[in-house]
Amino acid sequence: MATWTTKDIPDQSGKLAIVTGATGGLGLETALELAAAGAEVILVGRNEAKGRAAGALIRSRHEDAQVRFEIADLARLASVTAFAGRMLAAGRPIDILVNNAGVMALPKRETTVDGFEMQLGTNYLSHFALTARLLPLLTAAKARVVQLSSMAHRSGKIRLGDLQYEQGYRPWPVYSQTKLAMLMFALELDRRSAENGWELTSVAAHLGAASTDLIANGPAAGGGLMAWLGGMAINVIGHSAAQGALPQLMAATMPEVTGGQYFGPQGWKELKGPPGPGNIERQALDAEVAAKLWTASERLTGAVFR
Repeated sequence: MATWTTKDIPDQSGKLAIVTGATGGLGLETALELAAAGAEVILVGRNEAKGRAAGALIRSRHEDAQVRFEIADLARLASVTAFAGRMLAAGRPIDILVNNAGVMALPKRETTVDGFEMQLGTNYLSHFALTARLLPLLTAAKARVVQLSSMAHRSGKIRLGDLQYEQGYRPWPVYSQTKLAMLMFALELDRRSAENGWELTSVAAHLGAASTDLIANGPAAGGGLMAWLGGMAINVIGHSAAQGALPQLMAATMPEVTGGQYFGPQGWKELKGPPGPGNIERQALDAEVAAKLWTASERLTGAVFR
């Protein structure tokens, strides 16, 4: 198979795409390429100034780009619900949903406005709730739904008895749990779509090791040696945000994609390289745990898929 690049993205004219965390890094690169291919793109984030800047950047590169910013703070369920409400009121079917936003390995345990552990709430629960709220618009378009997972899912474990890590908080295991949850969400959504006739194409992707704001805003918060070492490591073993966006762009746009697939870089250890099939660890395929996680997520967020 020839190397897949952004030149292989089919014409997306007439499609509506939503990308969370689209004001920088991976999300911005993803939104830029979707807009370049002709899609109307909604940039979702919590910072209006960054949203305006992201939109201006995309239009500076593609003057006919159809992009707009919408506020949704993923650390606040009410904000997610309000955004979904605006979309439902507009009534436009959604063709592509890319649940990209996230935080990584916060040094200290923090909580969202709703009291969720910050990584679980931002990376996973808010995306679960957003997808549930938007379901009528997604099913109307037989949408492609992409969850951003990570290589970190390999070491992840779903702690059903303590999802919030109220006991024994550790930054990396918590992050790994959220990324395992995102992959399991994609697979379980595919199962339930088939069972309920939703006709969604539910898939997942990971970026490998890419230069984004995640390290600076997470394990390297505060700068210093950790920030410097993190940047150096990514430069050696990883690739750019633009390259890191390719797996989720493939997942979002390649015509022959089928539900339940997972995409990532094809190089050594999936750290970088052209996009293609990713490796799914055994624990992500546990349908029983996935069903229990789904039930817990509906209970925590109050968002039900129907």
